[in-house]
Amino acid sequence: MKRFAALVSVFWSCISICNAQFVEPVEWSAKDSKKGDELTLTFKASIEDSWHMYGLEEYTNGPQHTEFTFETLEGAELSGKPRVVAGSPIKHFDDVFGMDLTYFENSVSIAQTFKLTGEQYKVAGYVTFMSCNDGNCTPPTTYEFSFAGNGVVASKTEADKAAKNTTAIAAGQSNDGNPGAVSNEASENSETASAQTSAPSDLWAPVIDKLNQYNSEGNIISDASGKSYSWWYILIAGFIAGLVALVTPCVWPMIPMTVSFFLKRTKDRKKSIRDAYTYGISIIVIYVSLGLAVTAIFGASALNSLATNAVFNIIFFLLLVIFALSFFGAFELQLPASWTSKLDEKADSTTGLLSIFFMAFTLCLVSFSCTGPIIGTLLVEAATSGSMLYPAIGMFGFALALSLPFTLFALFPSMLKSMPKSGGWLNTVKVVLGFCELALALKFLSVADLAYGWRILDREVFLSLWIVIFLFMGLYLLNMIRLPHDDDPQPSDRVSTTRLMLALVSISFAIYMVPGLWGAPCKAISAFAPPMSTQDFNLDPDSKMTTYHNYEEGMAAAARTGKPALVDFSGYGCVNCRKMEAAVWTDPKVKGIIDNEYILIELMVDDKTTLPNGPETVTENGKEVKLRTIGDKWSYLQRSKFGANAQPFYVLLDAQGQPLNGSYSYNEDVNAYVDFLNTGLENFGK
Repeated sequence: MKRFAALVSVFWSCISICNAQFVEPVEWSAKDSKKGDELTLTFKASIEDSWHMYGLEEYTNGPQHTEFTFETLEGAELSGKPRVVAGSPIKHFDDVFGMDLTYFENSVSIAQTFKLTGEQYKVAGYVTFMSCNDGNCTPPTTYEFSFAGNGVVASKTEADKAAKNTTAIAAGQSNDGNPGAVSNEASENSETASAQTSAPSDLWAPVIDKLNQYNSEGNIISDASGKSYSWWYILIAGFIAGLVALVTPCVWPMIPMTVSFFLKRTKDRKKSIRDAYTYGISIIVIYVSLGLAVTAIFGASALNSLATNAVFNIIFFLLLVIFALSFFGAFELQLPASWTSKLDEKADSTTGLLSIFFMAFTLCLVSFSCTGPIIGTLLVEAATSGSMLYPAIGMFGFALALSLPFTLFALFPSMLKSMPKSGGWLNTVKVVLGFCELALALKFLSVADLAYGWRILDREVFLSLWIVIFLFMGLYLLNMIRLPHDDDPQPSDRVSTTRLMLALVSISFAIYMVPGLWGAPCKAISAFAPPMSTQDFNLDPDSKMTTYHNYEEGMAAAARTGKPALVDFSGYGCVNCRKMEAAVWTDPKVKGIIDNEYILIELMVDDKTTLPNGPETVTENGKEVKLRTIGDKWSYLQRSKFGANAQPFYVLLDAQGQPLNGSYSYNEDVNAYVDFLNTGLENFGK
């Protein structure tokens, strides 16, 4: 038991959670070069690992593309459009927006050419860009620049003299090199603009410390990875897969044989129990090693990209179809017989703990025809779930379930008499697993279909196939469909209670999906089915909650009605914001609480509508920052008041702008979101 406890401790120590709310994943630099009457400005964006920045192509109803705005052009004229001079654009079909998106990873250099027309030139402006990873998006952010120098007709002496003073700087630095200096016009308007942005001041006052206090108490709810899976999910899934593997024809008959061997091997009861423990631990070590090998072969970065890689998803689809056909009896997956023979010889020729390890290895190989498809499916699901530890964690759960009977029956031999006898029911388990493998295979084909834009597996097609698969599973359990390898080709008129109940579940599930063909949400399968945007025919009414899109107006409504406010920092180009709205906000419990108990304020940080009174200038971190759009204003509010700049980001406030709970980020757990809202109501009542 000490060995087992140590193994569990090792895995527990490998698990950690880290959440960050303020991120700046893109860093810009710029330089100028002049040749004759041609000026070239080159901008380089350095992008952090796991983040990407959208390209230069403008999208309709899509995310913010990288856009250059030149506010000042003196002594120079634009020549052409910005062009990529270093870095390869990546094109990817986004299933949320339903379009091909182009983005950059790691770094990209973009050049803009000008034709010089005067003795002196000045070029100033800003770059608007947006970056995302699998879990969060930054709001559209600006990088400001200013260049000045001699033009084409200045004398060589003047040019040499001026070159010493020419600078290429970002916004907030004047030509004398002093950071923080701004134009007189901006300085004169700074006080007015700040007042406009921060009025009323108490609503804009920073609450970062108080919010962090709530978060430190465990109230923050976030999944920075963007995945709805946790390591607990993978561990439990692996354990269930191990339990399923136990009741397959390759493993179940081996349990009494192996346990009896341990009991007869020695008359020493303690030694036989120790051998059984060793046997179980050996199984765990073998399968965990397999999980670690998957990570070592693919690498952590490759595992993170498998979930959206079209080629890998096609391979996984074909692999799962092969597994399903094997369970249906089309053929049997077997490892070379020489492998098991050699291991048998090793087990016989060695003694002690080593011989027991080889016996465990032999079991793993002998049972491969049944456990192989289950292990393969588990590894595929774990590898595409976003963490390098998941394959090992999944295999740990699988091996733990697989090894438990051998240890328990060795401790309590009398339980062997109560084991169900082997029979045709074991083959039924294999066939049912085959149907499940086939259904899961369609999930991976759907990802590839969306990536390539084939549109052969739209939502209604996917649902139709799943309806047929689970309907046929139910009919098989009712003995209305038989396969060639079934023991009784002429089915009996009698059906066991277990088969009847499983058939009812399968057929009911098929009927549950039928309304989805006409647009019903079918939330139980939302993680598997293609997005609603691929649905050609949708009768689902578009019910929307009452929403304020202005912070001050929403807070005024909260004060007027005596309700707390739910502030949602979102974005038109925020993929995970849409996922939260589809998976969480449509839940009746969540929707009822928001509709009845809260004032909902949705602030789009990428809203490009120009501020009605023109650009506003505020001071942030000792620098003057221009706010040109409504999105800039809401993004500044999120940064300055809450110390965060990633979306989605949810905060609960009272009418004075004070937080009522910790912040909530991307996490599709409905119960967690309900707790988040209810905790805010409790604190508001106090």
